[in-house]
Amino acid sequence: MRQTIQIEQVLREAVRTPYRDLVTRATGRAVRSSIEQALEAAGATVTVLDFSDVGLVDLSCAEEIVAKLLLRQTAGTFVLLQGLREDQLEAIEHVLNHHAIVALIRDAVSGSVRMVGRVEPDMRDAFGALETGEELSTDRLAARIGWTLERARSALDVLIRLNVVRASDGAYTVPLAV
Repeated sequence: MRQTIQIEQVLREAVRTPYRDLVTRATGRAVRSSIEQALEAAGATVTVLDFSDVGLVDLSCAEEIVAKLLLRQTAGTFVLLQGLREDQLEAIEHVLNHHAIVALIRDAVSGSVRMVGRVEPDMRDAFGALETGEELSTDRLAARIGWTLERARSALDVLIRLNVVRASDGAYTVPLAV
């Protein structure tokens, strides 16, 4: 199951404000709490957080909403951020790097899904091989990239731990691939 959450709407409902800016730690906590309730109620495996109508995103809200939500994310659930402007993405990337985590974002121009945050080269290469949506075994991924089986397994383990790749019956895929 897939759900989309409009962050600006959650902001208005959670803090009862006419503003579109995500500022202050208290605001971030209130918005994250509402998102967590929506995630629990829906039971969706894929959740899209849409920032399209949001104004400013400061560091405290980026941490309270995005970083803490991703750090508390359960295995097998996937979060995609979309509708981000460059200034919003900069704040979010800063906190992701600080916490050594990654997030999936949908590029507004191409529609493709990519990782942002603390992304190591092997993670990026393995993710790139999987982002077509095709399911690949560890063997096939290693062959496609020209890696050893151990290197492919290691990269996949990290991507699974960060909840950006789905594992099913020995095959791996990006659940949000376009």
